[in-house]
Amino acid sequence: MASKPYNVGIIGYGAAAKVFHLPLIEEVPELTFYAIVQRHPTPENDVSKVYPDIKIYRAAEDMVKDQAVDVVVVTTTPATHFDLAKLALKSGKHVLVEKPFVPTSDEADELIALAKKHQRYLTVYQNRRWDQDFLTIRDLIKTNTLGRIVDFESHFDRYKPTTVGAKPWKTRVEPGGGAIYDLGAHLIDQIYVLFGLPQKITAFLGSQRADNPGNYDDACTVLMHYKDGMIATVKVAVVSPEASQLRFWVRGENGSYKKFHEDCQEAHLTAGKKPGSPGFGIEPQEHHGTLTTLHNNTLTPTPHPTIQPTESTTYKAIYSQFALAIAGKGDVPVKTDEARAVIRLIELAKQSSDEGRTLDV
Repeated sequence: MASKPYNVGIIGYGAAAKVFHLPLIEEVPELTFYAIVQRHPTPENDVSKVYPDIKIYRAAEDMVKDQAVDVVVVTTTPATHFDLAKLALKSGKHVLVEKPFVPTSDEADELIALAKKHQRYLTVYQNRRWDQDFLTIRDLIKTNTLGRIVDFESHFDRYKPTTVGAKPWKTRVEPGGGAIYDLGAHLIDQIYVLFGLPQKITAFLGSQRADNPGNYDDACTVLMHYKDGMIATVKVAVVSPEASQLRFWVRGENGSYKKFHEDCQEAHLTAGKKPGSPGFGIEPQEHHGTLTTLHNNTLTPTPHPTIQPTESTTYKAIYSQFALAIAGKGDVPVKTDEARAVIRLIELAKQSSDEGRTLDV
């Protein structure tokens, strides 16, 4: 543990901060929730009522001047990520940025250079690397259980045919907006972690909703072509009327793995559970995937348990690893060149969709 905990200042007090960041920061002894920027508190959403002892600022420019702040966490909308991360780095702070990293790879390059210049650590909150079903797939691939992978599908499909109840920024056309930046960034990142950069990319971005006056891209399909012939498919849908949504379908020469239902950590955090509490991150058996393999020349499906979470394999690991990196005891949880690669793939996917053609990566 560090001689003293690193003081964390958060920019933004929306759902991302409340669900995905604060509960994790509070569980890492090397970190202290010290300050926050909440520009416009309301009677129903006032951070001072929940955290009366922390420092509260109304502007990021003021918080980064606080010499006691060691780490800045950017949880605001994607269009603001670049300017706020740049501000924090130039003020000498270590920075963690919510995904998507930034809207463009040029902005990513500038932040990476700035972090290096100021000798600060920079990372991105790609928490889906610690989904238990994703870690289960990593293990199946590592052990060669499925053999050579020929087809990989990753889905975030939902049934939300209208924008009723949606956050306004999630239905606006703006930098870093659209389904491919919102949920697609998670899926592309997972595929990149498993297989690296593809050779080619083909994408289709558009809207599935009938009522979409802003022409917001609420869905996407991205095909990532690899040199060995494998195709990895990213699919985000908002009109998917299924009782159980497909999450993964992985097919190899020796077997396949099919999984419905999303990782349960988000649901647990939303319900107030924290890492380390009884049952956190543990899927019910009925949500486990199906592994199909050859037995006596017969394809046989069997339930395949999702990997059980440990101290180092839940979303908490992002902050634990970041604290260790700042202390000089390891790498950041998500390297900036990896986060930059994901943004570049998103840019190419957008270009592919706009131009109606497959692009080299």
